[in-house]
Amino acid sequence: MAMTLITTNTVSNAASSAITSGIDSTYKLYIFKFININPATDDVNFTFNGSDDTSSHSYDITKTTTYFDAQHTEAGGSEALNYKTGHDLAQATGYQNLAYELGNGADESFSGQLWLFNPSGTTYAKHFYTVANYYHSGDQSTNPYVAGYFNTTAAITALDFKMSSGNFDGLIKMYGVG
Repeated sequence: MAMTLITTNTVSNAASSAITSGIDSTYKLYIFKFININPATDDVNFTFNGSDDTSSHSYDITKTTTYFDAQHTEAGGSEALNYKTGHDLAQATGYQNLAYELGNGADESFSGQLWLFNPSGTTYAKHFYTVANYYHSGDQSTNPYVAGYFNTTAAITALDFKMSSGNFDGLIKMYGVG
């Protein structure tokens, strides 16, 4: 399968980065790559949500998700594999955490991928998952796994990415796979 770059969002001190075009029936799989997402505020969450509204892009689709991560401290004193129930959503419309307590130092950032399956289909829910790594504000490497589904048969037409507070920098690339 070939990956086709559709769009690149270069984010510079912005509150959010929305991808509002290019998510259509051309591909059954879209991959979003996050490269060095760095928040302006320390100890914040990197989040996303979807829209099925092509005119106003209200980001409020009902979703059910799960979140777990592996962690290892920089000092090597603590390792853990955690299921984070507080980061799950159960038929909720809020933004989903992709990372929590993200550090904002010059050497701290979030990088990874989000896979969105068949967003233009109108028969089934829209499944997604994320695998990433980031520098947690507690001086540790954190490897989150987030998965779930948008519980709608309407086509997903846009995604919005933002921090729980403040602005951020980074690169978000969207690819179609087919």
